[in-house]
Amino acid sequence: MTSPAGPKPSPGVLAVDSGGSGLRVALGRAEGSAPAVRSSRVPVRTGARGIDPGHLMEQLVPMVRALAAETGVSRPVAAVVGAAGLATLGDALRAELPGALAREFGVGTTALAADAVTAYAGALGTGPGAVVAAGTGLIALGTDLTAWHRADGWGHLLGDCGGGAWIGRAGLEAALRAHDGRSGGSAALLACAEEQFGPIAGLPGLLYPRTDRPAVLASFAPRVAASAAADPVAADILRTAARHIADSAAAVCPRDVGPRPRVAVTGGLVELGEPLLLPLAEELARRLPYARRVAAAGDPLAGAVRIATDLATGALGLPVDETMLCLAPNGSAGERHVTTERGIDPFEGKSPGIHADHF
Repeated sequence: MTSPAGPKPSPGVLAVDSGGSGLRVALGRAEGSAPAVRSSRVPVRTGARGIDPGHLMEQLVPMVRALAAETGVSRPVAAVVGAAGLATLGDALRAELPGALAREFGVGTTALAADAVTAYAGALGTGPGAVVAAGTGLIALGTDLTAWHRADGWGHLLGDCGGGAWIGRAGLEAALRAHDGRSGGSAALLACAEEQFGPIAGLPGLLYPRTDRPAVLASFAPRVAASAAADPVAADILRTAARHIADSAAAVCPRDVGPRPRVAVTGGLVELGEPLLLPLAEELARRLPYARRVAAAGDPLAGAVRIATDLATGALGLPVDETMLCLAPNGSAGERHVTTERGIDPFEGKSPGIHADHF
């Protein structure tokens, strides 16, 4: 007599978060303990074809194999790759990565997601609402669960208003105004700028040739926040940033969706603390009285895990389209028969209502 077999393990899921600071990978079971995680500080390259799928796989293969040995998950049924720049730089990734993941790891269904989508799923899960991802840059993403709506995220030259680079640039402008004797200057921020960067007259020569200008600008944002309690110019910069953030949230937050939609702000900017968060709470309450402010439940990697779990269990409730959240069953980018909580949905290459000005 043989003993009865134990319960069948839940399907394996693979989640990837690819951004400007590197790569994070999680592998585990759809139901059970937290997944195992590996990370790399090497960002995936971009080139003439956009995000380089070959470079991504070069990093991913050894990390996933190590995680498979650790977890015992060898053939994940679902994978989610959240990538910064997917919308405009993701054509090669969409064309080649699902097949590569199927060949290398036996992945059943791959979802390619904009990093704002994984940030949304990490912060709010799958309910209607809006998320502002605020770090060096800033983008707001909202959904009523039928389509995605995006605001800002246009980069430090054209937008990202209220983000870290925006705050840092405004603080350095105030420092230069004080140096020149123009109105609107801040002696306190001038002192901070010279302490951080050296003589202020040399700042343009240090800043303009650099390819990482947004990060350099954002590095000054904590000095603006630290000066806000005693310096009215710094405090006004953060109040203006709060208005910009609330403007973006209001532009994407759905109305008339039944229960009050939730709004969350996530990303490194929240670490600036009360000098930004107090005026931001006031602005969100003023601009979004019909919404409920909540703390972000998790980060973009947690969001990728959440989407992969929902894919593996047939419970995906977020909108699917060709740009924001693209699905490729069985590793084939050409097929669009998607299993969601509403059942099999034959998109047949059609986009379910995404607006032309979205990602």
